[in-house]
Amino acid sequence: MDKKEIFSQVSSIEERIGGLHDELRGLKEQLALLIEENHYLKVENENLRKRLNETVEQEEAIEERDPAKKKPVGEGYDNLARLYQEGFHICSTDYGSIRKDDCLFCLSFFNQK
Repeated sequence: MDKKEIFSQVSSIEERIGGLHDELRGLKEQLALLIEENHYLKVENENLRKRLNETVEQEEAIEERDPAKKKPVGEGYDNLARLYQEGFHICSTDYGSIRKDDCLFCLSFFNQK
């Protein structure tokens, strides 16, 4: 090998290392964004869990004071909930048809007091 070939090989390796360095920098930036998003989602999840627990505790307190306000429980209620989860309307206006998004009428059934 002569000096020009060695120099060209070194230059080629240097270019590849520079490309890898740029690629690594991009991955590092993406990782930082993912870590930040993960932290945000963990905090939001904790807040939602606290809020859910507060809501459940309030509902239980209401049920203890007035047992007539308990939500309907039974096989029929479970079947309607399953149908809704499978993507069908359970409201009287569109019962049995396929739903594309959440339906306020169907959701009102679950939120009856």
